[in-house]
Amino acid sequence: MLRFLWESISFQTLLISLTVFLLVADYMKRRKPKHFPPSPFSLPFVGHMYLMDFSNPQITVQKLTEKYGDIFSTQVGSTSFLFVSGLRMVKEVLVNQGENFMDRPEMPLSKELFHKTGLISSSGHLWKQQRRFTLTTLRNFGLGKRSLEERIQEECRCLVDVFRDEQGNPFNPHFKITNAVANIICSITFGDRFDYHDEDFQNLLQLMDNTFKLQGNIMSQLYNSFPSIIKFFPGSHQTIFKNVRVLKNFVKEKIDKHKEDWNPSESRDFIDSYLQEIAKDNSVGSFQEENLVACVLDLLFAGTETTSTTLRWALLFMSTHPETQARVQAEIDTVIGQARLPALEDRTNMPYTNAVIHEVQRKANIIPFNVPRMVTKDTVLGGFHIPKVTPL
Repeated sequence: MLRFLWESISFQTLLISLTVFLLVADYMKRRKPKHFPPSPFSLPFVGHMYLMDFSNPQITVQKLTEKYGDIFSTQVGSTSFLFVSGLRMVKEVLVNQGENFMDRPEMPLSKELFHKTGLISSSGHLWKQQRRFTLTTLRNFGLGKRSLEERIQEECRCLVDVFRDEQGNPFNPHFKITNAVANIICSITFGDRFDYHDEDFQNLLQLMDNTFKLQGNIMSQLYNSFPSIIKFFPGSHQTIFKNVRVLKNFVKEKIDKHKEDWNPSESRDFIDSYLQEIAKDNSVGSFQEENLVACVLDLLFAGTETTSTTLRWALLFMSTHPETQARVQAEIDTVIGQARLPALEDRTNMPYTNAVIHEVQRKANIIPFNVPRMVTKDTVLGGFHIPKVTPL
């Protein structure tokens, strides 16, 4: 009987039935709860990927914000994402209800790279421990014999010399600025700065820059949506995996060198301080070498990219607004003069320069999207119901 029924079903009927089943399953999986933020029309399986301009995703999000408001949802594969913008909504997420949006979603790309370790990819108790230790350690190095301010001033001198070497000719300041900013982070984490012509240092910066840019590539985004399929294809995600492996090996080599002459009673830099915590933790808690590698890379990526991008935007705005540049220079000449380098204590006496820096950060496109977060419990945001574990 079963054989007769099987033989009577045509291939076409079987294909239609399978398609209907998959469509219904996809619909059930993508159903939204009541009072969920609005979203555009989505296609089966791919969701809203057809709307995205992967070369400029912020343009797509801006258009959707104009249509749907400061909070709306999108579907990427089978996962719903919230986009939140505007001062009121962002403050609600980061400040007023910050505890409800504390965790990180398990994005396939990030999971493959860092396995929920470090500062950016971790969540919960692990994240709190790593963050508390990192903030405390960075503050301590600001109060040591060679303070953070002195490191910044030293790097400023080197950067000014490099700019002066161009003798007034046009040049691209991108990597010159990145050299200086990354060196400040390196001096804190590794205990020493690199010469700007150091081959290992330049390879490190090139890999970081390349990896940061590739994360917005279409294949990287497709990997986040369909990892079990896309992992078999070539593309930007494979380059990112390769780059991060090299970066991890670079950091591991630095850690091994620290271990060779490590003095538990003396902390020279971030790595030394972390090794002390590993010794206290007896390698059973969250302070392990895998987390140390991830934390160092997080500091390098986050500290270098954001600051160097801010400085490049500031140079651009200064060149296109000469009247603002003149007022900033006048305030610098009045408060600091030409005989010494700026110090942190000068900030209170330089309100105009401080305001210009804040305006650069407000107006410039420094980081189009924040690092994704995840809702820790059912929450109401802007009158909408946001279920637990929703990424945004």
